[in-house]
Amino acid sequence: MFDPLGALTEAFTSFLFGKVESTRLPVRTSTGQAQAVYLPTAAPGLGDSGVIIGREVYSGKGYIYDPFQLYGQQLPAPHWLVLGESGNGKSALEKTYVLRQLRFRDRQVVVLDAQGEDGVGEWNLIAEELGITPIRLDPTAALNGGIRLNPLDPSITTTGQLALLRTIIEVAMGHGLDERSGFALKVAHAAVLTQHEEPADGTPRPGRQPVLSDIVEQLRHPEPASAEAMNVDIDDVRAWGLDVALVLDRLVDGDLRGMFDGPTTAGIDLDAPLIVFDLSHIDRNSIAMPILMAIVGVWLEHTWIRPDRKKRIFLVEEAWHIINSPFVAQLFQRLLKFGRRLGLSFVAVVHHLSDVVDGAAAREAAAILKMASTRTIYAQKADEARATGRVLGLPRWAVEIIPTLTPGIAVWDVNGNVQVVKHLITEAERPLVYTDRAMTESSPLPTDEARSLALAADAEAEARAEAIALERQLRNESSETVA
Repeated sequence: MFDPLGALTEAFTSFLFGKVESTRLPVRTSTGQAQAVYLPTAAPGLGDSGVIIGREVYSGKGYIYDPFQLYGQQLPAPHWLVLGESGNGKSALEKTYVLRQLRFRDRQVVVLDAQGEDGVGEWNLIAEELGITPIRLDPTAALNGGIRLNPLDPSITTTGQLALLRTIIEVAMGHGLDERSGFALKVAHAAVLTQHEEPADGTPRPGRQPVLSDIVEQLRHPEPASAEAMNVDIDDVRAWGLDVALVLDRLVDGDLRGMFDGPTTAGIDLDAPLIVFDLSHIDRNSIAMPILMAIVGVWLEHTWIRPDRKKRIFLVEEAWHIINSPFVAQLFQRLLKFGRRLGLSFVAVVHHLSDVVDGAAAREAAAILKMASTRTIYAQKADEARATGRVLGLPRWAVEIIPTLTPGIAVWDVNGNVQVVKHLITEAERPLVYTDRAMTESSPLPTDEARSLALAADAEAEARAEAIALERQLRNESSETVA
């Protein structure tokens, strides 16, 4: 009911003192409930220059990442570690990342492909699509004119050759060389180089590149001059080099023969945009794998990495073969430090961090992990996720969400900028990146039906991840403090 006296009083007081605002009664609530009052916000992204990965789960924004664009501003190092159990999307991420990077003209990628399917490496489809022939290292094929990489290739410096020989021997023996064995190897290497160097008058010496069999022969029959220089008996020098000769003999006449005991195969195109070393024919659990990676790593260091302003990506599948061996890890640690000045981004893909930090090369592994400023973690079991969080220093909410992640969704930590990202794959990329044909080809679905089911599954998984993540984050951040 209208009150004329009240209205007149209010008008008069408003004229004298200004309009009087009413005050709202206080509301008691928890901070967890109060968060729902505010509009949702999202952390800033990584910029809009580089390769698109997908989109952030919480904000829906596009997620763009490029270590070369971020280096020096948001990234202290361009190296990248990818973790997660099989079947969660690590390989799909790496393949689409490489395909998208290669659209830039100044990019070049080398892949060590240690996994295979149907008798070829899992990168074979991508190599074929780009018109590239993988460098397939296979002991059986090597005996019939297959690919060879020579550790004594003249393109590798003398110091690099000797360091590579030592690494091969130490990996195979499982311990470092003592001084006497190291001396025997050094004098044998020097003698072989002397035999193959050009005379002082510049006349070309007929023959071939020095090869491992020459080193083995020198270790078995050392030059008397080398013993006289150290005032030791020639039989002592021969005895010191016996174990070294036996190890190298495996690469010459043993189960690894044919791949490294001859001149480097002509025609390997180091200027191709993508270079794939197919190691799928090598037993992944044998000592051969870290030996191969050591040889390929040093060979690339001296023949591929050049100061030509190109941005290079060195991607290693099954990288625990590198990080879990002290001698190979030291070699790659030097490569990472050296390559950073020449535009090299090292990408290591591993299943479990415990394979690395609890291994024989824990100290070397820690140094390599420290260089990786970008870490991408796919789904892991709860115990493994907690261990990963402790080592990498992830926030609590990220550690708790890792076990709930569905395939294609990962936690990205880019130098402290932590986001949950859904990896997106285009229809053109889909047939090139999936490597589970042996599990899926037996009962194929029609294309339209398969696409519909895939989209529905993606939507359901994404919605479930968003709901779980938001619930956990709100619960962890809430408190009983009264607003």
